[in-house]
Amino acid sequence: MKDLGPTILLADDEDALRHVLRARLAARGYLVHEASTGEEVLQRVPFLLPDVIILDIGLPDIDGIEVTRRLRLLVQTPIIILSVHATESDKIAALDAGADDYLTKPCDLGELLDRIRTAVCRLTIRDARVFKAGDLIVDVNRQIVQVANHAVHLTVMEYALLKILVFNAGRLLTQHRLAHEIWGEENDDKALQMLRTTIRSLRQKLDAKAGQTGHIATEPGVGYRLRIAPSD
Repeated sequence: MKDLGPTILLADDEDALRHVLRARLAARGYLVHEASTGEEVLQRVPFLLPDVIILDIGLPDIDGIEVTRRLRLLVQTPIIILSVHATESDKIAALDAGADDYLTKPCDLGELLDRIRTAVCRLTIRDARVFKAGDLIVDVNRQIVQVANHAVHLTVMEYALLKILVFNAGRLLTQHRLAHEIWGEENDDKALQMLRTTIRSLRQKLDAKAGQTGHIATEPGVGYRLRIAPSD
């Protein structure tokens, strides 16, 4: 039987960091299990079935990006990457491998908690056919979009993009992945430019009647995420 609180598998080869994070997360109601190698993660995940995986990119045996690729063949559990690296190429590689989010070490505990809450929240809405976040409502079955109780009329391309963002709400998606999902191209300059244009027009339509911070967040040079809550 699964424990009452959300379960986290924390994988990092720094013992001191693991112990500190475990204590702080446990104090907030999370059940935390630890791993120190990539092989240990791959062995434990299918049996532990954690709600969230926090994964160091620099594990001693298998790097976190390769672990993420292998995990995606087994589970769709949200994966938050921790790394001392902060380059755009590192983030894109991790996200394209299947990670949901990326934080640079040393990370702020409050920011990590926000990312965990977003990941857990996404689990509860992933299978819903009506998505609600702040004043945004997307009825996937009826293809109806509303902001602040006003209908929003989207083009076919804008709706296709919004639908992908809704099904991955809270998850940071790279520009390349989004371009591939919509146009079948991920490294084509024209597809990437069309993506940016579509994002811009979609954002304008969603935010025109919004009484909150924009619904679509941008990670410069990396990609986009649909906010689950106004503050995330």
